[in-house]
Amino acid sequence: MKARTHILNLFVTSFLAFTAPAFADQAELDALFEELAQPELENWELVERKIWREWSRSGSPAMDLLLRRGRNAMRAGDLEKAIDHFTALTDHAPEFAEGWNARATAFFNAEEYGLSIADIGRTLSLNPRHFGALQGLGRILEELEQEDDALKAYQAAAAIHPHRDGIKEAIERLERKTSGQDI
Repeated sequence: MKARTHILNLFVTSFLAFTAPAFADQAELDALFEELAQPELENWELVERKIWREWSRSGSPAMDLLLRRGRNAMRAGDLEKAIDHFTALTDHAPEFAEGWNARATAFFNAEEYGLSIADIGRTLSLNPRHFGALQGLGRILEELEQEDDALKAYQAAAAIHPHRDGIKEAIERLERKTSGQDI
C-alpha cells in the first residue's frame, strides 16, 4: 500500500505546477442551500446534485482526477485502492473538504469507524454545511450505539438538508429510543 501511495504522490506532484487553485463557488452554494431549505421544495434532488457537483470541484484537474479515481475504485469495491487515491488527494489538497469526506466514506465502508470519524471531523471543520458528513457521522454513532450523539448528528444534517433520504426516519427512530420508548 505504501508503494502505491508513493507512486500516486509522485503522479500528483508532477501535475501540481500546472494547476491553479479555484474551489467551489460559495455564492452559488449559498443560493443552493437557501433553495434546499425551502420546506415544500419538490426538485430537491436536483439542488442536492448541484451542491455535490460544487463540492467536488477542487480547482485542480489532478485533484479532481484523484477524487474520480477514488470514487470509481469504491464503486468497484476496491476499498484499499480508493483509500490510496483519497489519501493522495488529502495529502496534496488538505483544504479540499470533499477529499476528506470521500476518504471518510471509504473508511466507513472498510468498517474503520475511528478513521472515518477523524476524516468527518476534518470535513466538517472545512465545510460545516456538509450534510453528507453529518449523516455519515450519525450512521457511525448509531452503529456504535451512541444514540444521543447520533440523534444530534442527524438533526444537524436535517437542519441543513431537511429533504435528505433517511434523515427523518433516523431522527424519529432515535427520538423513540432516546426518550425511553422502544420500537
